[in-house]
This record gives sequence, structure tokens and C-alpha cells, in this order.
Amino acid sequence: MKNLVNFAVEKILNSKYCVAFTGAGISVESGILPFRGENGIWNRYEEKLFDINYFRLHPQKSWSMLCDGFYEMTLKAKPNRAHIVLSKLEKSGFLKSVITQNIDNLHRKAGSKTVYELHGNASVLCCAKDGLQYSVDDFDLKKPPRCLKCNNLLKPNFVFFGEMLPEFDMSNSVSNCRQCDVMIIIGSTGTVYPAASLPGLAKQNGSQIIEINIQPSAFTDSVTDVFISMEAGEALSLIETCIKNKSIRY
Repeated sequence: MKNLVNFAVEKILNSKYCVAFTGAGISVESGILPFRGENGIWNRYEEKLFDINYFRLHPQKSWSMLCDGFYEMTLKAKPNRAHIVLSKLEKSGFLKSVITQNIDNLHRKAGSKTVYELHGNASVLCCAKDGLQYSVDDFDLKKPPRCLKCNNLLKPNFVFFGEMLPEFDMSNSVSNCRQCDVMIIIGSTGTVYPAASLPGLAKQNGSQIIEINIQPSAFTDSVTDVFISMEAGEALSLIETCIKNKSIRY
């Protein structure tokens, strides 16, 4: 495993445009449940809770379910070692951007600046009627939040089933995948599309793919060049230490 980490570090140090692609696995160490697996969100909540048509038909009921555990878990979470190392790598110039499938806002909380959120951000609420956006911190989520201007029920600003991905974040993610010469995949199963198509796009454009995952994913045998089977925080901490030892930029 040490040789794999050293190989990954050499790729990062020699890269001209390195990006990270993160999934639910990077936030598990922060106490956020993954969507899939034995202890996943889908084993605790019905998928209709995250369906836009159900939300539109039953907004009050949807919000009641969202407030019953899901939002509390997300909002209380704090960045872990993996989020913090990615932020440091960006600050030091080794990482250009983070492309994330996560809605937990932990990359931004950790200090990352260039973050493309493919599935939106749960810390933001939006009004479909007048377009206003609010911080979720401005509301007591014991009851469904309403727009302060028009009293319309607000919607979490993350992508529900049946909604399009945000154009700005998707287009910039595609651009980054076409430019990057190294991509670090962290904690993604590679099964949620269209986001899961991005590492393949990076590979097609000549990028080296480093994958950090506890278990093999859909990427492992298709696009991955270096597979590091470790928890995200442990692996990225080792990578950070090796970079410090080898580079004067840190």
C-alpha cells in the first residue's frame, strides 16, 4: 500500500491540473450516512422523500420527513481529515478544484474555494416563486420553512430525483475533466449518473486516475490507474505527509 501511495503522490506532484471527484464515502468519517449499503440512507428513508414530484405534491409532508433526522445529521456534521487535506492541497496549488456529488457543504466548510456541487447544497434553501435563496441556518427546521417575502414553502437547494443538475456546476465540471491530467476519486461508488460519467471523460482525455475507496467501485476496473483501498482520511493524510516531505511548495 505504501508503494501505491508514493506512486499517487508522484502523479500529484508532477501534474499540471489535478482535480478531486468526491462521493458519499468521503463524508462517512464526519458521521453522514452513505446512501447505499447496509447502514445507508435508503435503508432509513423512502426514496420518494427525494423525488421532486412528491415534494411538489406533498411539500408539507416532505419537509416533515426531511426535518426528522436527515437535516439534523447533515447540518451537525463537521469536515474530517479528508476534506481538510483537499483544502490544503488547493491552497498549496496542487489541486485545482473539487467536483463533488455531496450536498453536505463540508468541502466549503473545510476551506475549499473552487467546488462544483453536482447535486446542489443542503445548506441553502430556495423559493420557487420569487427566486430568493436563504441559509438554512436562518430557520428553525422543527417546522417547514417559508419564504420571508411571499410565504411560499421553501425547497432545499439540492437536486431531487427528476431534476436537472445545475448547469454552472456541471459545465465547469466537464471543462475541468477535459483539462485535468490527474483525477483523485474519493468515496464514490460510480453508480449515480450523469455525475459518474465524469471520471470516464477525464480518462478519455488522458488523465491518470487515482482512486481512494474502502471497496472497489464501478470505476476500479474501468478507469482507475491506482487503487488505494483505505479510508479517505487516512489515505489523504498519508498523501499530505508524503507531499510535505517531497515538495518545497508545502
